[in-house]
Amino acid sequence: MPAHPHSQAAAGSGCGARSGLRIFKDVSKKAKSGLMFVKLVNPCSGEGAIYLFTICLQQLFEVKVFKEKHHSCFINQSVQSRGLVHFATPVDPLFLLLHYLMKADKKGKFQPLDQVVVDNVFPNCILLLKLPELEKLLHHVTEEKEKDNKKHYKYSEKKTLKWLEEKSTAFFSGDQVSTDKEEDYILYAHGVISDYIPKELSNDLSKYLKLPEPSASLPNPPSKKIRFRGCSCRETHTV
Repeated sequence: MPAHPHSQAAAGSGCGARSGLRIFKDVSKKAKSGLMFVKLVNPCSGEGAIYLFTICLQQLFEVKVFKEKHHSCFINQSVQSRGLVHFATPVDPLFLLLHYLMKADKKGKFQPLDQVVVDNVFPNCILLLKLPELEKLLHHVTEEKEKDNKKHYKYSEKKTLKWLEEKSTAFFSGDQVSTDKEEDYILYAHGVISDYIPKELSNDLSKYLKLPEPSASLPNPPSKKIRFRGCSCRETHTV
């Protein structure tokens, strides 16, 4: 006699719980060093990318590699000839969460966050749920309701586009607009943000911002260094 569907579901969730517990045990060992490198999904490409959690999982960083064949660099008082430099810059965890929220939205229902952020390819994604400020940020991209004393979430395209618009305008400070066209800054801000969101969302954001259709020759970017404010993709970024 086949097993009851409810018993199968319970067995599956039990395996998931044990798997999650095992991951957290592994994390606790690695976190003692203060830093932990993990492979998570790149929200733009959907491929794997390396990220860095600080001690106690207080903040998420993306890791970028700068590599040239004939290059060397100074580290303290020594010269490294390999020409390979890793940069770790803070990244807004909501960008990674959007990947899972948009995927879960195809079901068209509210779900607990631990049922949304599930990935067999990148199981360390559950570490995102341990970031202390994440729950306070969710209202930017989700609708929320409470059921059985537990919060359930659903992706909101309207809220997400509004949130991304705010990030686009926060890309530059007011004194820079006086010497350069605001549209140019928003256009390049959209380009930077597009590195952190799926292609379809990037296209929707472009329409939402009423940006011109891309042409073969784009104008040269503003020559100034642009500093992100607190609500940007990264803490700082230079164009």
